[in-house]
Amino acid sequence: MSEETVRAFFSTHAPDVPVIDQGVSTATVAEAAEALGVIPARIAKTLSLRIGDEVALVVARGDARLNNGKAKAALGAKPRMLDREEVEELTGHPVGGVCPFGLATPLPVYCDISLRDFDTVFPAAGSRTTSVELRPERLAELTGAKWIDICTLPEES
Repeated sequence: MSEETVRAFFSTHAPDVPVIDQGVSTATVAEAAEALGVIPARIAKTLSLRIGDEVALVVARGDARLNNGKAKAALGAKPRMLDREEVEELTGHPVGGVCPFGLATPLPVYCDISLRDFDTVFPAAGSRTTSVELRPERLAELTGAKWIDICTLPEES
């Protein structure tokens, strides 16, 4: 069902964006980078977070790490990762295919500024083998995302 909701989302909102099915697992940043032939940083990972009483999605580049201090300052509370069952229930997507498109529940979406380091990035597309390629600005536009700075890059660690 999940991949179908993503395909329906793109059919309606961005018919020019094809869903890419690799036919192999792209469930982790490393697997996705290998399957797509890109560096891991260009994979746009989607984090499902509980922030106080709310749930939100944060999309960041593949090699970025959530910085709790920055996140608390930007979002007003320390974020906690959701468990697998909550992720699947709220997004409608399996872990490894979570993305901000075709969601089962409307959720706020944030894009970390780290995505802007690339012309295009590759978020998942609702399954463990699918993705799309988008400009970061278009990703934010399609999802109604707000830009925030809550991640640390490897060179900043």
